[in-house]
Amino acid sequence: MEPARLGVIGGSGIYDMQALADIEEIKPKTPFGDPSDAIVVGTLSGQRVAFLPRHGRGHRISPTELNSRANIFALKSLGVERIVSISACGSLREDFAPRHIVIPDQLFDRTRARPLSFFGNGLVVHISFAEPFCPDLSKALYAAVKASSATAHKGGAFIAVEGPRFSTKAESNVFRQWGMDIIGMTVVPEAQLAREAEI
Repeated sequence: MEPARLGVIGGSGIYDMQALADIEEIKPKTPFGDPSDAIVVGTLSGQRVAFLPRHGRGHRISPTELNSRANIFALKSLGVERIVSISACGSLREDFAPRHIVIPDQLFDRTRARPLSFFGNGLVVHISFAEPFCPDLSKALYAAVKASSATAHKGGAFIAVEGPRFSTKAESNVFRQWGMDIIGMTVVPEAQLAREAEI
């Protein structure tokens, strides 16, 4: 099978990629259990792409219950080198309006109940995470969104909260004071696991 070098993780409301052709469903086994759903591998503009619905088709897995280690491991096993991770999230800024696309460049973790690493149990690995998102991929995504005539914002601090509940008004006000721009529940630990996997 030809490797799918690009992986796409679909967030809430994005359970398939209808533009994919020549598709096959793959159900990889991983040392961490099963991924959220079967991974659909298909061709888009001549490139093989692997698509995974983060919460499973039908949105059956809550943010805290996601097996992110299995998801990232499975994508890596298919040859994925870059991941576009799509999240439905909230805005902490008035100028980041509904339906705008935000491509963040920073991350702040407020989760507390998730396995955060592939490592441990006697294997200690430290990764650089000062820049949690790939600047080259972010630049390409921003250009693609702008070319589609959608409203795009390049840069911003993404705060990840545990969920599944949304933040209180008091929490959101504190997050704004901290300089956070958008809020969601799933970018952690996906981003750091991808970095550990050298994606």
